[in-house]
Amino acid sequence: MTEALQELGTYLEAKRADCMLSWDIAHDELTVTVAPSSIVAFVDFLKTDQACQFSSLVDITAVDYPSRSKRFDVIYHFLSMYQNHRIRLRVQIREEDMLPSILSVHPSANWFEREIFDMFGILFSGHPDLRRILTDYGFRGHPLRKDFPTTGYTEVRYDEVQKRVVYEPVSLVQEYRQFDFMSPWEGAQYILPGDEKKDGKAG
Repeated sequence: MTEALQELGTYLEAKRADCMLSWDIAHDELTVTVAPSSIVAFVDFLKTDQACQFSSLVDITAVDYPSRSKRFDVIYHFLSMYQNHRIRLRVQIREEDMLPSILSVHPSANWFEREIFDMFGILFSGHPDLRRILTDYGFRGHPLRKDFPTTGYTEVRYDEVQKRVVYEPVSLVQEYRQFDFMSPWEGAQYILPGDEKKDGKAG
């Protein structure tokens, strides 16, 4: 498999070096780093070239590296059922960058790109309907960014007095900060119910 991927990487470099920044093979997987401005052209080449035929878009996701100047990696996974190959594309962008949508090449990218916009706040230029897909309309922030608080900014509850769902700023009162000291995960030194049986058998 590694030899076939090596041949594919060399072939892509020979054909589309204008789009590729680098490529490598790790854990029997080929990863190609692509220039952001060239992503649509390179994806189209992968789909239409007879030696590639990566016609199936498997997934698009992103990874957040807050300490980097190019904060996000946008990751594309493709499958060629004709050549029995998989390939991963990586595009590195800054927080303020817009990445061209690949919707014109793979219409199935629609919801993937919307999810990345929702979860990471990455904008895709040329997307016809770029709006949130998993969070609510008034949701603030992007939950999969590393700097997003685990408690969120807003809590949702049903108000019995108003008879409707209300949105409020997160407020963790003391009664919700209690710890379960009977849980073995807390590492407390105590005897749990049933432990006396073990001591009785040992005696």
